[in-house]
Amino acid sequence: METVSTNRAFGGVQGVYRHASAATGTDMTFSVYVPPHAEGARLPVVWYLSGLTCTHANVTEKGEFRALCAELGLIFIAPDTSPRGEGVADDPDGAYDFGLGAGFYVDATQEPFAANYRMWSYVTDELPALIAAQFPMADMDRQSIMGHSMGGHGALTIGLSFSDRFKAVSAFAPIVAPSQVPWGQKALGGYLGEDKAAWRKHDAVALIEDGVRVSALLVDQGAADNFLEKELRPDLLRAACDAAGIPLTLTLREGYDHSYYFISTFMADHLRWHADRLKAGDKA
Repeated sequence: METVSTNRAFGGVQGVYRHASAATGTDMTFSVYVPPHAEGARLPVVWYLSGLTCTHANVTEKGEFRALCAELGLIFIAPDTSPRGEGVADDPDGAYDFGLGAGFYVDATQEPFAANYRMWSYVTDELPALIAAQFPMADMDRQSIMGHSMGGHGALTIGLSFSDRFKAVSAFAPIVAPSQVPWGQKALGGYLGEDKAAWRKHDAVALIEDGVRVSALLVDQGAADNFLEKELRPDLLRAACDAAGIPLTLTLREGYDHSYYFISTFMADHLRWHADRLKAGDKA
């Protein structure tokens, strides 16, 4: 693991790191904020998955999470959203919603994407193992996950699929049912092929319909989000959670859009929600 940069912030250290990924076959960059802590302390870990076109840098620079992470004693980890580098396949038309910056947190089975687009394995297996090895203060028995938009989709599907690992799951403006919206249909079809049965493990609404359960979910959505009705569809998550008996705190925030102005405004609410569950040991 190579250290790209470190900066002191709120008594802790904001680091950016790079390593050669076996999962993606490329170099991958991620950021980790480690709050101030006593020597030998073990700190809970919050994963943040970013949205379309983003890298680790978007939330690292705009998320406004460090002050509260320092207060609450939370490690905050932000991976990239796709493999990158020479020879990595991209959308043939250069569209923003597929290919580079748009890995959708799946392991692709379709060529030419199968060789590198293995973000599910990267985020759920390889990077956690690297964190455990390189950051001894990270308590991997206390992890939670959140994300935005495409990353909200990733956080929900990974949190649902690994409910024993993640003690809290939340999202900002998530793509809750990719099988039913254009962004998701393009991505899942392109990465996984046309067998829609293979899509269901990467669709939060479908996972809930198929019997996967968590004890609670937290979602914030901007009411002025341009993508709300066509791509995000939180109403579908509400219906699925109601039918399954999963407590869902879904708040529509008037006047807020899809940007980091929205995310940073409500980041503290989410971090406190995560901290309560991480420190109490309650699964959510």
